[in-house]
Amino acid sequence: MTEFCSLFSSSSGNCTYIGDGETGILIDAGVSAKKITLALESRGLSPESIKAIFVTHEHSDHTNGIRVLCSKHCIPVYATEGTLMGMSDIINGKYPTDKIGYEGMPVGDMIVRPFPTPHDSLESCGYIIETSDGKRIAVATDIGHMTDTIKENLMGCDLVMLESNHDIGMLNNGAYPYYLKRRILSDVGHLCNEVCAETAVELVKNGTKHLYLGHLSEENNLPQLAYQTTFCALTSAGAVMGKDFMLTVNPKENTQGIFRF
Repeated sequence: MTEFCSLFSSSSGNCTYIGDGETGILIDAGVSAKKITLALESRGLSPESIKAIFVTHEHSDHTNGIRVLCSKHCIPVYATEGTLMGMSDIINGKYPTDKIGYEGMPVGDMIVRPFPTPHDSLESCGYIIETSDGKRIAVATDIGHMTDTIKENLMGCDLVMLESNHDIGMLNNGAYPYYLKRRILSDVGHLCNEVCAETAVELVKNGTKHLYLGHLSEENNLPQLAYQTTFCALTSAGAVMGKDFMLTVNPKENTQGIFRF
């Protein structure tokens, strides 16, 4: 039985739980250790059940809870070489750290494989998790633009968590300073609703059944806007909700239980 739960997802903090009933991992730990612990315990899990944390990149909304959580529970942390370099200020020798190569590594009966993503960090990546019952889950956020490499990795996954960060109109007309708007819209910024929707259509055509929209901006997006952009693209392409796909927008802080499939 494959398990998935986006615990936290926004520009202010990200953390995703994935498991197979025997082994659990986290992708990122970008909120406080206390919040992560409470989120796990509310779902019948404990920090001790987490066998590894895989970090997508070194920005604080993906790493804020790592030092305290991993120091207390001695949870090993894995990331690309560049990301580990960027995390030097929170690596304190109280928990194991190691570089993960693009060939991936086993954790229990799961296999975790990174793939490169274009973002303004040292060596950001997304992750593919292959579970013991043959399911494939992808976590792909913090993407400046969609690349062929990302698509190659996402195609055929059963469940994909894909960034739907901003609405371009809201961003351009919002209060962010010009330099920040340019950063977000750049090829190493974040993925907009429209590109997310276009990618979602390709994913569903290639067998993805479960789509989760993540890393929404609190200032430059709305959950219902992100949802409708992707939903309309899918239905316009002939896909049927409930038959061909299920679509969910990850809330900033999720209160729902673990999705098992």
